Amino acid sequence: MSEVKKPPSSGADPGWTRFVTARPRLTLLLALLVTALAVVAGGGVADRLGSGGWEDPGAQSTYATRALEREFPDSEPNLLLLVDAAAGTGGVDDPAVAAEAERLTTALAAERGVVGVGSYWRTQLPTLRSEDGRQALLVARVQGDEKTATATLERMAPRYEGAHGPVRVSLGGPAAVQREVTRTIQEDLLRAELIALPVTLVLLVLVFGSAVAALLPLGVGIVAILGTKAVLRGLTEVTDVSVFAQNLTTALGLGLAVDYALFIVRRFREELAAGHDPVAAVGITLRTAGRTVLFSALTVAVSLSAMLFFPMYFLRSFAYAGVAVVLLAAAAALILLPAALLLLGDRVNALDLRRLWRRGRPEVAATGPAETGKGWRWTAALVMRRAPVFAVATTVGLLLLGLPFMGVEFGTVDDRQLPKDASSHVVQEQIRDGFPNSPGGGLTVLAEGAPGPESLAAYRDRLAALPGVIRVDGPIASATQGRYTSFSVSVEGEAVGEAARDLVDDVRAVDADFKTSVTGQAAVLVDAQQAIAGALPAAAALVVLATLLLVFLLTGSLLIPLQAVLLNALSLTAMFGAVVWVFQEGNLSGLLSFTATGDIETTLPVLMFCIAFGLSMDYGVFLISRIKEEYDRTGDHESAVRTGLARTGGLITAAAVILAVVMVAIGTSRVTNTKMLGLGIALAVLMDAMVVRSLLVPAVMKLTGRATWWAPAPLRRLHERFGLSEGESAPRTPEPDRIPVGAGT
Repeated sequence: MSEVKKPPSSGADPGWTRFVTARPRLTLLLALLVTALAVVAGGGVADRLGSGGWEDPGAQSTYATRALEREFPDSEPNLLLLVDAAAGTGGVDDPAVAAEAERLTTALAAERGVVGVGSYWRTQLPTLRSEDGRQALLVARVQGDEKTATATLERMAPRYEGAHGPVRVSLGGPAAVQREVTRTIQEDLLRAELIALPVTLVLLVLVFGSAVAALLPLGVGIVAILGTKAVLRGLTEVTDVSVFAQNLTTALGLGLAVDYALFIVRRFREELAAGHDPVAAVGITLRTAGRTVLFSALTVAVSLSAMLFFPMYFLRSFAYAGVAVVLLAAAAALILLPAALLLLGDRVNALDLRRLWRRGRPEVAATGPAETGKGWRWTAALVMRRAPVFAVATTVGLLLLGLPFMGVEFGTVDDRQLPKDASSHVVQEQIRDGFPNSPGGGLTVLAEGAPGPESLAAYRDRLAALPGVIRVDGPIASATQGRYTSFSVSVEGEAVGEAARDLVDDVRAVDADFKTSVTGQAAVLVDAQQAIAGALPAAAALVVLATLLLVFLLTGSLLIPLQAVLLNALSLTAMFGAVVWVFQEGNLSGLLSFTATGDIETTLPVLMFCIAFGLSMDYGVFLISRIKEEYDRTGDHESAVRTGLARTGGLITAAAVILAVVMVAIGTSRVTNTKMLGLGIALAVLMDAMVVRSLLVPAVMKLTGRATWWAPAPLRRLHERFGLSEGESAPRTPEPDRIPVGAGT
C-alpha cells in the first residue's frame, strides 16, 4: 500500500496575503498611476534603439572597423547612391547625366555629418559603374553610431531619393539598410499588436467563457509591456539596446501574462465554486497557483538572463527586455490581479458568452476550461500503458525533426533581411548582380605605427601570396601623419563564405614588423562566432544549474530536475531543424515571403534557445508542481501523473496556443530574423505543450516510477528546510461525486 506523504508546508505568508488584499482599490489606483508614468517614461523609446549589435565590441575586427571609419572614411562607405540614367540618354557617361551626378555629389559632400564623398564620375573607377553602363554609384560615409547615422539619413534622404532630371536616385549601403530595418520593424510591431490583441482576447473568451475574466490577462500584459518599455528607455541612457527587443517585449508580455493569469484566475474561480468567499479564495490562490507562477517566472528569467554573458548588444538587449517583462508580468499577476479578483468576486464570471451556444443544456460551474480533464486523464492512462512505445517514438521523432540543424551554416545580417521590394534591398541586389565588384567585400587590414615603404611592400607581397587572395590594394596612408595605413584584400568566393572565413586566420597569421588588425564581413563573423563559443559554456551552465536548483526546490527530487533539463532541450529540436530547413535552405520561402541567404545569423540560435528553453520550463513547472502536489497528497505515483496532466493539460495547451498566436503575429514581420524568431518560437511552444508535456513526460515518469521522487537523505533534509511546494498544508477532503479539485492549478 502506498504511503501517503505529508506535503511540505506551503508556508502561506499571511503578511503577503494581507498586503495584497488589504487595500485592493488603492493597489489598483497606484498601479494605474505607475502605468501612466511608464507610458510617459517609455515614450520615444523606439527612436533610441539601434538596429545592429551583432558584432563583438571587443573584437579585433571591431577595433579595426572603428579606426578605419575614423582615419579612412573614403574607404569605408556606408551609404551608396545608385544613379540610374533615364531612358533616351547615353548611359552614365552622357554629359547631361554626368552634370546632374556632379551636382548631386557636390550637394552630398556639403551635408552635415557626411564625409568621404566620391563618385564614378570623379574617380572613373570601374567598380563604381555597372557592366551595362546604365547605372553608377555615389559613395559616402554617414558619421556617428547607428542611431546618429539613421537620424542623419532620415533628414537628408528625401532630398536625394527619386527623379532628378535625367537620372533617378535610390539609396543603399549599410546605413540605408539599417534605416529601413528600423522603420520596418516599428511598422511590423504595430501590425503584430493589432493582430495579436484581438485574437488573444477571442481565444481567452473561448477559454474562460466570461468576457470579464478574459480581459484580466490582457490587463496584466499591457502593464508588463508598458513597464518594460520604460525600463528599456532608461537603459538607452547608459547602453545600446536593439530595436528587435521590442518584439520580445510584446510577445512575452502578452504570452506570459496569459500563462500566469490563466492559472491565477482559474484557481480563484475554483475556490469560489468550492464555497470560499473572495478574500479566502484569493489567499488560497496566492499560496498555491501563485507559488507556481513565482517559480515559473524565476526559471524563465534565468534562461533569458544567460544572454548577458554574450558581448553583442543584440543578445544583451533581449536579456534586458526579457527579464524585465517576465518579472513585471509576474508582479502584476501576483499583486494587481489578486486585487482585481478581490474586488470582482463572483462577478469574475460575468458576461459568460458560452451561454450563447449552451442554450438548452444544463449549467456547469464556471471554473475554467476542461475542469474535469477527462480527455487528458484518458491520454495519460493510454500513454502510461504503452510508456516504452511513446517514449521511444516521441524521442526518435523529435530527433529526426532536428536533423537539418546538423547542416547549419552561420552568416551575417545584410539587406536580404528586408522584403524583396524594400528600396535598399533592391539597390543592393542590383549592385550584386550588375557591378563587377560590390563595395564592402573582401578583407581590410589596418596597419599601425610608422613602418617604412620596404616593410609595407614586403607585407603586401606576403598577403598576395596567400591562397584564395585575388588582389591586394595598398598601402594607403591616412591623414594622421602616416600613423595608419590600410590594405584592401580581394578574396575568392562569397564575402562570408567558408574560404573567406578561413582566410581571416591566414591573414592574421602573416608576419609583420608592425601591429595589424583585420576586418571585413568575414572577419566580423569569425570574431562573433569566437565570442559566442567563448561565452556559451558559462551561459549554458547558468541555465542548467539554475534550472536544476529551482526544480529541486519545487519537487525535492533528484531525478525530476534532470528530466526537466533533458526533455526541455529535446523539445527544441523541431524548432532548430525547421529554422535550417526553412530559412537557410529556402523551403517555403515563397509562402512566407523572405529571401533565403543560405545561412543563419550567428546569434539567432542562442537567442531562440534561451527564449524557448525558458518557455518550456514555464509549462514544465506548471505540470510538475501539480503532479508533485498530488503525489504528496496521495503517495500514488501513477495516479499523481494522471491527475496532474488532467488538471493542467487543458490549461497548458490553451496557454501554448495563445502564446503561439502572439509569436505567429510577430512572425508576420517582413524582416527575416524577426519572422524566424516568431515562427520558430511558436513551433517550439506548440511542440513542447502538445508532444513533450502531453506524451513524453507521462511516458518517462511511468518508466522511472516511484524512483522519480527519490533523493539522498542530505538533499531531502535540504528540501525540507528550504524547499517550497504548491499545495495547502491541510488538503481538502475530496467530494465523492467529482474529481477532487486539490490545491493546485
